[in-house]
Amino acid sequence: MSGGLRTHSLAQVSVSREGWPVATTEEGPSAALTPDPGSLEAVSEERAADRAGDPIRIVLGEDHAVVRSALRMLLDAEPDLEVVAEAGDVEETVRYVRGHHPDVLILDLNMPGGPSLRAVPDILEASEATRVVVLTMQGDPVFAREAMQAGVLGYILKDAADSELVKAVRLASMGKTYLQPELGARLAAEPSGPPDDLSEREVEILRLIALGHTNGEIADALYLSVRTVESHRAHIQQKLRMSKRSELVRYALERNLLESN
Repeated sequence: MSGGLRTHSLAQVSVSREGWPVATTEEGPSAALTPDPGSLEAVSEERAADRAGDPIRIVLGEDHAVVRSALRMLLDAEPDLEVVAEAGDVEETVRYVRGHHPDVLILDLNMPGGPSLRAVPDILEASEATRVVVLTMQGDPVFAREAMQAGVLGYILKDAADSELVKAVRLASMGKTYLQPELGARLAAEPSGPPDDLSEREVEILRLIALGHTNGEIADALYLSVRTVESHRAHIQQKLRMSKRSELVRYALERNLLESN
């Protein structure tokens, strides 16, 4: 692990070209986000305030023992952080999260047992209070975007763990999102457009799904057949790689899609 990256100060929040809220630092966009009142993140922040003084309880999911040991030393050096369990594969990680209900799960994207991101929705359902911070070698913004869509709150590269991980864990425990500044800048620079290649009609249907409407109600509201709505819904789930309504609701909330145009 490298200690070469310097830390970045957090400043005020702006909005990226694609509609993502992004905090600005002296060196460009970061992603320490302040939640809107009433959002899932705001609820997490209130819960964190209620248990102020208690350490942030962490499950550490990393398959390389040497890296895992170094990360534990880094986290244990902080008086407000407590590692309650270590896992070396996806199955073990899910089991420990269900057993310990930690405040934060630090998750490596590449572990034995299958793609880690696929387990995130199940983890969030099994332990609603747990917030996920990804620690990975994958620096492509595409992976960061997919992680955020899955419900992850923090995304940090391993070579910046010494300077960024503790900050991301603390923010995630309060329900705030943190992207490593370099990734935040690259995401902010991407062209704007409908989220994740969804058409305007698909965004409209996704919004109504997230608001709790049935396929029949959506069909009536948009003057479509139920079969057409079902087809759009299938395309939305395929594009977003999501199968559960709870995942669609979370995605819509994170992208502020519930607001009417």
